[in-house]
Amino acid sequence: MGDDAGAAGRPVSKLSFEEALGELEQIVRQLESGDVPLERSIDIYERGAQLKSHCEKKLQAAQLKVEKIVLTSDGGASSEPADVS
Repeated sequence: MGDDAGAAGRPVSKLSFEEALGELEQIVRQLESGDVPLERSIDIYERGAQLKSHCEKKLQAAQLKVEKIVLTSDGGASSEPADVS
């Protein structure tokens, strides 16, 4: 694999968004190439599904932190970090 080979094999939950996305991109390239044996294709497809889910959760958490908008007492709007815990 490429530069993100160190992330491969680590538990998905321990990967940063960037590591997971990089590994997922590598998996897509491998599957699209058609040069991967069937058993390996199944294994990396399953890993890819886990990585996709992990990335989606990370994005949802980031979106919640960014998008919480509150109304102020004077009728204006301001934003504050969302409590995602």
